[in-house]
Amino acid sequence: MQERFDVVVVGSGAAALTAAATAAHEGKSVVVVEKSALLGGTSAVSGGMLWIAANHLSRAAGIADSVEDAARYVRAVSRGRGRNELFDAAIDHGDDMLRYAARELGVEFLLLDNFPDYRMDLPGSINGGRTVEPELYDAQAALGDLRQFVRSDGRLPFTMQEYEEWGAFTHFPWDELAARDARGLVAKGQALVSMLLASCIADDVTLAVDARAERLLIEGGRVTGIHVDGRTIHADDGVVLACGGFEWDRQLTDGLLQTRLHAVCSPPSNTGDGLRMAQRIGARIGGTREAWWAPMSVIPGDLRDGEQIGTLLRFERQGPGSIMVNQKGRRFANESQNYNDLARSLHSWDPASNAPLNTPAHVVFDHTYLERYGILSHRAGEPTPTWLREGATLTELAAQIDVDASALIDTVSRFNHFAVLGEDPDFGRGLSRYDTYWGDAANLFPNPSLGPLATGPFYAIPVVNGAFGTSGGVSTDASGQVHDVDDDPIPGLFAAGNTTESAYGAGYPGAGATLGPLMTMGYLIGRTLAERPIGYLAEVAEATAQ
Repeated sequence: MQERFDVVVVGSGAAALTAAATAAHEGKSVVVVEKSALLGGTSAVSGGMLWIAANHLSRAAGIADSVEDAARYVRAVSRGRGRNELFDAAIDHGDDMLRYAARELGVEFLLLDNFPDYRMDLPGSINGGRTVEPELYDAQAALGDLRQFVRSDGRLPFTMQEYEEWGAFTHFPWDELAARDARGLVAKGQALVSMLLASCIADDVTLAVDARAERLLIEGGRVTGIHVDGRTIHADDGVVLACGGFEWDRQLTDGLLQTRLHAVCSPPSNTGDGLRMAQRIGARIGGTREAWWAPMSVIPGDLRDGEQIGTLLRFERQGPGSIMVNQKGRRFANESQNYNDLARSLHSWDPASNAPLNTPAHVVFDHTYLERYGILSHRAGEPTPTWLREGATLTELAAQIDVDASALIDTVSRFNHFAVLGEDPDFGRGLSRYDTYWGDAANLFPNPSLGPLATGPFYAIPVVNGAFGTSGGVSTDASGQVHDVDDDPIPGLFAAGNTTESAYGAGYPGAGATLGPLMTMGYLIGRTLAERPIGYLAEVAEATAQ
């Protein structure tokens, strides 16, 4: 590998690859250095969705939306904690990025036209149209031998649109999905990363794996390269730090996050390397109390790069006939709400015991639920796995999960009474369009989100506070340039992805609210380094007029 490029990108997730592909497409020589043996980062094992306000796909579908409405909604979701400059950049330039990715980089997206925003109770929310996802992609044909270096989530290829249509895994056409896999098709985050990699290859981007960036090279007050495994790679125009968050470093998470993190599902290489490199040269940081929170269960043997990871619980707690209870055997939240807000309820502290009140919690369900939906990989009729607790009665189950039996029985009895009526007066489950979207339209009871727990045996799976990754870190301006502790730009240094402070602060407006703004910032960095106008649409219009 040569030792001098125009642009050096550290990391290989969607934000990193968008920056690399954009800069390379505009004529820059680019190298991508990835710490692990596989390309794709957290993005490759994600759902691959992007939340983009007022995008051209929704307009083509006749969906009414505007940047102003979306901005009002995100400000409400983020509780006013989003930084204005980043916030505006993510909202204003999202569709620019989306069009550029499709037209120039060959990344094709599908519109999820009926996927509602996560907080339909807030002003500016809409019933669908802001979330897009990558199309199924023939990675074998596009990447050839490089495909073996692309990280996978280990699942057969299905789109999130299909996931939402089919619901529980018991409804999936597994034979059809296996045939797709055999043909080399990929989906979700792996498809997104594969398309971006194909663009990088087409524009001669150099890719390096097992290459850990250790320190930034500083010359004349400017960042001019990086030190990687004992060698120096020079960057004539800039270095981009986009190498993930710090969720796998216990010292950092315990010292920075607002609460203990019990499970993560990202690659174990996310140990805060970019944060440390930037801090060593005086970079400012922000938002480091936050993460992309999610309720998870720890299933023994569910590994990533040899390390135990957490498994997101989605339909498992949203399907009718299931509830969540805390250590007192009581419900404590609307189980069907979005994962980020639900996980925040797991943070609650019990002053009496000086310990977490709702972590661990348990998803509780009955045998009818198990027969209809299964639970994760387990199906009715199979031996009960060690990670699932079972009791012939609620009293027996309470003993299994160490909660008060009378409290659990009372909780289930009250829930059942209202569930058959389609109501939840305690937490409003099933009132939101988002709740019912993730319910079961074929439910025998009035509300798609609600059903009684009535048929033994009964089951419980532990739930802990988890995260997809951290969402705070290095502070940048609207072009992705890193600023120092005095808020002055650091020449030659840019950052994007989970290495940086989130544009939306503590907010999580909808599906794809991680990748949408992060890819947008990657695009803005690439255009800035290439000294091209930020507004791609204006550029296209000008070229067309000429």
